[in-house]
Amino acid sequence: MRQMSPRELADWLADERRPKPLLLDVREPVEFDICRIEGSVLMPMASVPARQQELDPDADIVVICHHGGRSAQVCMFLERQGFPRVVNLAGGVAGWAAQVDPSMPQY
Repeated sequence: MRQMSPRELADWLADERRPKPLLLDVREPVEFDICRIEGSVLMPMASVPARQQELDPDADIVVICHHGGRSAQVCMFLERQGFPRVVNLAGGVAGWAAQVDPSMPQY
């Protein structure tokens, strides 16, 4: 499973020459309401198996959760389902707040 640091993701999102990935947030709605990376799409972890057909298997997908554990599990699941371009955001939104956006609310 590939992983990416929050700083690497921020650099990717800032690079105008590079197509943007799908930011797939697998936290619960209450967590998503507290904070999120701009442009993220909410798909709670438990709903991913039933909703995976909504995702493009050829797209770059960065999976996000609070600290990186749930998103790692979703990455492994999606890889087994034929999604070769999924990446786990190591450290999750907590890492993003610590490394990229200190103004982001934390919980």
